[in-house]
Amino acid sequence: MVSAVPTSPRPGADASAPAPSGAARGGRGAKRVLPGFGLTLGYTLFYLSLIVLIPLSALLFKTFSLTWTQFWDAVASPRVVASYRLTFGASFLAACVNLVFGLLIAWVLVRYQFPGKKIVDALVDLPFALPTAVAGISLTALLAGNGWVGQYLEPRGIQLAFNPNGVVIALIFIGLPFVVRTVQPVLEDSEKELEEAATSLGASRWQIFYKVILPAIMPALMTGFAMAFARAIGEYGSVIFIAGNMPMISEITPLIIIGKLEQYDYAGATAVAVMMLLFSFVMLLVINVLQAWQRKHSGGA
Repeated sequence: MVSAVPTSPRPGADASAPAPSGAARGGRGAKRVLPGFGLTLGYTLFYLSLIVLIPLSALLFKTFSLTWTQFWDAVASPRVVASYRLTFGASFLAACVNLVFGLLIAWVLVRYQFPGKKIVDALVDLPFALPTAVAGISLTALLAGNGWVGQYLEPRGIQLAFNPNGVVIALIFIGLPFVVRTVQPVLEDSEKELEEAATSLGASRWQIFYKVILPAIMPALMTGFAMAFARAIGEYGSVIFIAGNMPMISEITPLIIIGKLEQYDYAGATAVAVMMLLFSFVMLLVINVLQAWQRKHSGGA
């Protein structure tokens, strides 16, 4: 009888390594953990088409019912152009303010411990939960000429309500949480060892922030800025109460669209909406390109 002689493993081979699976030996890919990829992908595309693509397509098709002259008259009248200037200018300014103070608030919430911290952290989410109309009424009651704050500012020539200043303040209010909640988790996950290493090498506080912290949080900052900017462009409820809605002065583009709809000028309303959609898409595209460039630059540095 011939006894089986065990074969020794090849030099350098791991004896504890598992044998290749049948799928790997057969040259086929491993099974997915979650089956039904085709079904879920089809449902995803159907849902996105139903919620996003079909309404946008209807918007474009309704606009195509206008001739070029009618379209240009609807989107380029002086009143509409003035509303573009206010809407996009105030949205950009509000997003810039939120970029700075949102970073500051996120920094305080992450890096410091103080009494009432959880209350402050909860207050950041208040604009998410508060109805926009309630926010507009509250800001108006606070900043109007007979309000708690406005009654002391207007005699000194500072008017914050019923003019473009009120629009900017309302947009700052509704956009702040986007920056804070986008930057906050990135700061929490940042490696403090890098800051300690920079300190041991003699870097100043400004150098540590500019060279170590800022590159790490810049993608999150740009994302928060884009979200706050996009949210501000379409804001309506909180603005109309504090803006004053004076044509050529404090009238926002969403109010122009609502006015055209109330006049049954559906094609004109969709034409203005298409222009807002186009401007928003271009600006968000530019922001995303800058964000991708910054990630590539910081990764290659």
